[in-house]
Amino acid sequence: MTHASSAYGLWTLVVFNSALFLMFAFSFFKPQTGRDWRTFGAFAAFIVALFVEMYGFPLSIYLMSGWLQTKYPNLDLLSHDSGHLWSTLLGETGDPHLGVLHIASYLFLGYGFYLLSTSWKVLYHAQRRNELARTGPYSRVRHPQYVAFVLILLGFLLQWPTLLTLVMFPVLLVMYARLSITEEAEMQKRFGSEFEAYAASTPRFLPSWRMDTKRTRT
Repeated sequence: MTHASSAYGLWTLVVFNSALFLMFAFSFFKPQTGRDWRTFGAFAAFIVALFVEMYGFPLSIYLMSGWLQTKYPNLDLLSHDSGHLWSTLLGETGDPHLGVLHIASYLFLGYGFYLLSTSWKVLYHAQRRNELARTGPYSRVRHPQYVAFVLILLGFLLQWPTLLTLVMFPVLLVMYARLSITEEAEMQKRFGSEFEAYAASTPRFLPSWRMDTKRTRT
């Protein structure tokens, strides 16, 4: 029980890590409108739910304990390493922090925060000039900030999946998709034909390599 008691119930770490990541994301996203706050609030709920299970109480492990004990009888369910469920389910041995998915999670997280930062800078200067944001990441996709949030969420899911965050993830995807449509309707009213031309040549979320090839040729 010594090892088990030290793995969870660490509520100070829950608060510290949640605050750290949310302050980091907040410094890049800087929500201003009600819509911005809803976007950030949904992201914050995901992050808090994640760290509560990572360091506070392992709800997913508790709910799946019967199945896990049957499938993996030698698994120490209260060990912190057992929370890396992908490692367990894929039959990996050794330190889960050195697994392929865990390393990939850092790439998703790093690029997600980088994209969030660079997107905000472009959007901030465009708003100050009362222009349509269409340079930097906005030249590749129309909503790079939402793409950044999704990459960060994916990074955390690869690192530490929980039942709650797996349920929240598709809900957040739908929410970001609906918010993007609302934003585009506003941009259409504000910029008219300029936005129409931009939308016709720039994908909403996924970069088009065909368009990149055309731009290179021209």
